[in-house]
Amino acid sequence: MMLADLSAAVLIFSLLMYLALDGTDLGVGMLFYAFDTPQQRQWMAHSLLPLWDANETWLVLMAGGMLALFPALYSLLLQTLMVPVFLLLLALFLRALALAYRAQVSRAWRVWLDRLMIASSLAAAFLPGWISGLILVSRPPAGIIIDLSLAPLLCGAGVVAVDLLLGCCWICWRLDEAAGERARSLAVLAWTCAVICLTGVILLEPTLWQLSWQRAPGQLILIAIPLLIVLQAILLWREAMVALLMTTLLLVGAVVIALAFGLYPWLLPFQLRIQEEASSPVTQGVVLTGMLIFLPLTLAYHSWSFWVFKRRHQR
Repeated sequence: MMLADLSAAVLIFSLLMYLALDGTDLGVGMLFYAFDTPQQRQWMAHSLLPLWDANETWLVLMAGGMLALFPALYSLLLQTLMVPVFLLLLALFLRALALAYRAQVSRAWRVWLDRLMIASSLAAAFLPGWISGLILVSRPPAGIIIDLSLAPLLCGAGVVAVDLLLGCCWICWRLDEAAGERARSLAVLAWTCAVICLTGVILLEPTLWQLSWQRAPGQLILIAIPLLIVLQAILLWREAMVALLMTTLLLVGAVVIALAFGLYPWLLPFQLRIQEEASSPVTQGVVLTGMLIFLPLTLAYHSWSFWVFKRRHQR
């Protein structure tokens, strides 16, 4: 593996960790709509408060790493997608505001903050999926075009559905049985929507999936994807929600890695090559050394946080 390939792999890993960890937080935030009792919402917020800010560290790592390792891609994305990226950052800020201050205000203001939590979590889940869809379906020589075509919209809707599924699993794990019963019902709907969106994206934009199939690792991952979906259905039927949470995270990883194999050696499909757009070897070496030190520390902190705050909220 060349240095530029390792740089791209580190960015993909950071993206995957953000989608997996913060996706669960966003799913719980959107589910404030379905759990309207003050006690349940309080428990949902308390289950997120020790973890949400650390989860967003991966987004910062990815953005900073892209700026240092692939500045041409960073520049193109910001120039073209400045508005949706700004809206994403605004949604994350508003979600943090609603989550951090809901315990400090009166009950009337708390209702408005909970509504803000729902709306901002929905926006912060949809926008990364939609932006990713715009990038993955781009065609030369147009660069990236912001439009409302069906494939990017399905990508955004699919990320929302997956985050809702993760949030349902988290609630079943961390809250009492009364909340878990409703979460299991919502998980079936979220899983169905996620499968429909994934199928629609594959049918509408098969190019990257076909390219991934041409590589042996990509073939193995693409075979694993439908098997994981079937396993999800079995776990839903058996109501094994913690196992479903882990399986869903594996599926998210399989989809991201399969797309990465289909995209290679491009940063932007058929327009920006990894080797041509990477920073100098000296810059890559310095940045990767720092990230390879920082990544294990971040993973250790996440593991420690989950262990310390693993207690389940019960009546």
